[in-house]
Amino acid sequence: MRINRKLRWALVLSGGGAKGLVHIGVIKALLEKGYPEPSLIAGTSMGAIVGGLYASGMTVAEMARFTLEEFDITQYLDSFVFKLNGPVGKILQAGQLIGALTGKPGMDSGNQVLALIEKLSGYKSFEEARIPFRCNALDLISGEEIVFRSGSLARAIRASMSFPIFFEPLQEGAMLLADGGLVDNMPVRIAGEEGFRHILAVDVGAFTMRPVHHFDTAPKVVYRSLEVVLNLMRNQAGKDHPALVIKAVCDDATPLSFERKRELVARGEQAVRENEQDLAAFFGSGLRAFMARRRYRKSGAAG
Repeated sequence: MRINRKLRWALVLSGGGAKGLVHIGVIKALLEKGYPEPSLIAGTSMGAIVGGLYASGMTVAEMARFTLEEFDITQYLDSFVFKLNGPVGKILQAGQLIGALTGKPGMDSGNQVLALIEKLSGYKSFEEARIPFRCNALDLISGEEIVFRSGSLARAIRASMSFPIFFEPLQEGAMLLADGGLVDNMPVRIAGEEGFRHILAVDVGAFTMRPVHHFDTAPKVVYRSLEVVLNLMRNQAGKDHPALVIKAVCDDATPLSFERKRELVARGEQAVRENEQDLAAFFGSGLRAFMARRRYRKSGAAG
């Protein structure tokens, strides 16, 4: 099946904390297969980080190298909550967690993360991005979803990844911005509003059962609670459907599994291999590709 190299399509990347590192592997594998670059990238939370950096001009090879060889999340956080291990560490973490939650709007200011994103994105604005990019956040003041289309890429990404309790909300003018995944963790609608019908979405946030022993820290309990609420909202809402969804789930990975970064990036590459037939139809040209896409839509797989 021939590749339509002039295809105008949008890539949508879901949130999911550390699980969003899967997006790097997906983009890497798509490019290696010779598929054209997206005409638009939309993402939320970790999807906003990966998508925004790639849209800004950072190559997938640079992202993979930085993630696998240099990146250590604890080096870019103010809080020692995420840095202490062992029995004594857990006691100190508990004390600091209580202190942080009673005295500040989040455990971490997000200032070091913002500085890192600014550096990696080359301090670019949306208007200077190599590929058009969009991301979302929730304004805690108005209760409305905010979609970023202009201004600083890094500040928009920082707003989109402001997960409650973990990171302080980002104040931007009269707005107080929290994680975009709270309002739409798979912002397909944003791509649709930009005029795209050919939309490929990558979902790393599929809801799975967890054993009791998994919830051994307060951050994990908080994150899981929000995961449950978001999953219920997603199931009840009438969402826009992309043309194709790649579900790239690493079974027992959590939004905090940054130590499994190699496995997560590799899982993204594997997910592309698992969806080769559907991707060939998505990017294909001619009658065969059209008929394959039609069969795909009728099967309901895009839902």
